[in-house]
Amino acid sequence: MAKPVKQYIPEGSDPQIEKFICCLMKEGKKSIARKLFHDALDIIKTRTKDAPMEVFQKALLNVTPLVEVRPKRVAGAVYQVPIEVTPKRQVALSVRWILDAARSRKGMPMAQRLAMELLDASADQGAAFKKKQDVIKMAQANKAFAHLAK
Repeated sequence: MAKPVKQYIPEGSDPQIEKFICCLMKEGKKSIARKLFHDALDIIKTRTKDAPMEVFQKALLNVTPLVEVRPKRVAGAVYQVPIEVTPKRQVALSVRWILDAARSRKGMPMAQRLAMELLDASADQGAAFKKKQDVIKMAQANKAFAHLAK
């Protein structure tokens, strides 16, 4: 008999969580993605005193970028121009970076990799947080070209 999935999510699920689960999903298997997400929250609950949803929200917040660089071609030269990131893209980038970082970890089940990456991101560590820092450094290095942004 199957063990019931523990629910940490309120009944009317948060759109941010649904977006995360949809991005986690591979080949249209949403029930598997949802189970992975809940298993990751279970692992977070055993490893920390904080509420798993708070850890998830904090991880997303810590990885969310405010600026990014976009290539802009001016008179035959391509400049990396720093621009502000729209709120919708901020969520998309933070989710993508967390999932990419979790998938790049090897040697353990996906739920455990996801839980470890969420814990690291909530503590300002890990590959996803490093990606955000790299984007910020690149934007700082190219702020001389900010006047080219339109």
